Amino acid sequence: MFLAPGRKNTPCSGGRFPVYYHFVMETAEKRSTDPRPIGVCDSGLGGLTAVRRLREVLPEEDVVFLGDTGRLPYGGRSSETILRYAKEDLAFLLGQDVKAVVVACGTLSSIALPRLEGLPVPVFGVVEGAALRAAALTRNGRVGVLGTDAAIRSGAYVRSLRVLRPEVRTLAVACPRFVPLIEAGLADRGDARLRDAVEEYLGPVRDFGADALILGCTHYPLISGAIRDFLGGQTALVDVAAAAVDALKRQLAKSGALCPRSGRGSLRCHVTGSPERFAALAERFLPMEGRLSIRRIKLEEQERDR
Repeated sequence: MFLAPGRKNTPCSGGRFPVYYHFVMETAEKRSTDPRPIGVCDSGLGGLTAVRRLREVLPEEDVVFLGDTGRLPYGGRSSETILRYAKEDLAFLLGQDVKAVVVACGTLSSIALPRLEGLPVPVFGVVEGAALRAAALTRNGRVGVLGTDAAIRSGAYVRSLRVLRPEVRTLAVACPRFVPLIEAGLADRGDARLRDAVEEYLGPVRDFGADALILGCTHYPLISGAIRDFLGGQTALVDVAAAAVDALKRQLAKSGALCPRSGRGSLRCHVTGSPERFAALAERFLPMEGRLSIRRIKLEEQERDR
């Protein structure tokens, strides 16, 4: 989902988004370039797949990443809790004066984004772009969808696919074990616990005969090797974070909001859990970044949720 900036303030935990951000957006609309950073949020490591894609296709852009690692996983939470988390995540990124946000989380994109309006900057979810890519890739009309419990319950990916290609058959599978395994550092394709989970969740997809598979949580590309090993090379894997970042790049270019400078932009990471634990895993997935700048923060209601 792409939410264009609106004029209406959106209620947020603890108040509303400040009017200041509307002034910033109105000013940015008159620019031919925009040096402000791009925000990315997720519950944990998965959002780094969006960061990695950003660094590949828009290397000159500054990036601010928020990983709500103190409250992950989001996938088993209630819809109201997920909506509250989304508002808090976005409020933090807006406080960093970002020009756009990639919500690099299938759960937030499926549950929360359809209920938000009037956001002061463009916000890109992961559902519609991934559905568009899968609809274009499938040849036999069978698409699999992997996601968290909440994302699969929402039916967002399946609905988007049916809008694009009503004749497509879909199989959606909730994969609650994947995120805890990845966050525990068990993403290596040879790990027995990961292989067991892959066989459990991907067995029905293989039997279904899907030739395109939406990795509907941004954590899942981190285990794409294990998924490919199980399915073989005939199934196209759709990285939802990459699809969202590509849509962001097109929109920034269209609106004249790309960063004007050359050279490599900065990357600042913020987490609500342990920075040391996050760094140990994150640097494996972003080796080109070297030592990451990671700061621990507190979101407004984090303590209540512990």
